[in-house]
Amino acid sequence: MKGVLALLALVAAVTSLENFSGQQVLRILPADEEQVNLVRELENYEDLQLDFWQGPTKPEKFVDIRVPFFSLQDVKVYLESHNIQYSIMIKDLQALLDEERRDMKIGRSMENARSTNAFNFATYHTFDEINNFIDNLVAENPSLVSKVVIGRSYEGRPLNVLKFSTGANRPAFWIDTGIHSREWVTQASGLWFAKKIVTDYGRDPSLTATLNSLDIFLEIVTNPDGYVFSHTSNRMWRKTRSPNAGSTCIGTDPNRNWDAGFGGGGSSSNPCTETYRGRAAHSESEVKAIVDFVKSHGKIKGFVSIHSYSQMLLYPYGYTTARVPDSAELDNVSRAAVNALTSLYGTKYTYGSIISTIYQASGGTIDWTYNQGIKYSYSFELRDTGRYGFALPANQIIPTAEETWLALTVLIEHTRDNLY
Repeated sequence: MKGVLALLALVAAVTSLENFSGQQVLRILPADEEQVNLVRELENYEDLQLDFWQGPTKPEKFVDIRVPFFSLQDVKVYLESHNIQYSIMIKDLQALLDEERRDMKIGRSMENARSTNAFNFATYHTFDEINNFIDNLVAENPSLVSKVVIGRSYEGRPLNVLKFSTGANRPAFWIDTGIHSREWVTQASGLWFAKKIVTDYGRDPSLTATLNSLDIFLEIVTNPDGYVFSHTSNRMWRKTRSPNAGSTCIGTDPNRNWDAGFGGGGSSSNPCTETYRGRAAHSESEVKAIVDFVKSHGKIKGFVSIHSYSQMLLYPYGYTTARVPDSAELDNVSRAAVNALTSLYGTKYTYGSIISTIYQASGGTIDWTYNQGIKYSYSFELRDTGRYGFALPANQIIPTAEETWLALTVLIEHTRDNLY
């Protein structure tokens, strides 16, 4: 009987998923400032229900928009009538998501979850599966790994952080993945990083030297409510799941909620948009937990927040065009990290400050950490450059994690060697 009930629950979860059949992702290339403004104007037509995967910034910079089937004709007519160039990047989003779900079923059927040695890193996992992995990793490596619960999400889920440490009162390096819930390759990469650390400690001289002087903290699911919702209801969900007073729209963008240029350009005051900043800085429990942890720890020397997609390595600032005092050093380290990443599979990354490389984004994570005195603050945008966007196939998880780890190693080593 229990088996029947479990099957019914699974069917209910699958059938409750939002369907994206016929939805397309358009890649738009505005030629001049006038066209940029025309594309930006589309954000004001809420009835079109557009989802800006990459928003409008400047001429000759791609804009990627997920367009519901019922809005396709209107959007295409609008673009064509203004002679704005566009192409179809994803013809049918649901077809990609159906394939993704099939891969997840196959991946689970091949996995023995009782050991991290049998864990399938080449598939996407649910929140419960990730927490099971975390508990197993800690149980298997008690002298190296512990679990720290830094708080609870809005819906009460634990904010689990893995601590890799060989001593007390150490400086630390922080890594988080999945602050935007739909960016599944980031959480999947975080799982791979965790296993890589325990596998290589004592074998790899550099990592061993790092952990003999520096702790590593890793938060794999930084936005658990959103992540669960992206599995059970809406695969394209980005924000948190906290309600907004006076609005039926749910959630805040947790990467616009930090007290660094809060409320400025590149964030929204409209709760229905993907970049809604929230009612106040640090209003989201998921953000406040990291803020409190960073402040109470007092010795975090490096901080990396990992996103997708676009293939970029970014450093502050995002809320202002002002250059940070350490921009030359951060740029040099970024160059070395990107070169290391490219050396494995030839994946090309760009790098630079957030505002000059991708777009203005106020209230962002690493702007806040830098302003707190964490000089080595960076953000990744992982694979790809748009062919799949947020629906990156599972067969790219391990290559993405492998190449990203090479770049992370450069950032961690530089932090380790420049602690004081």
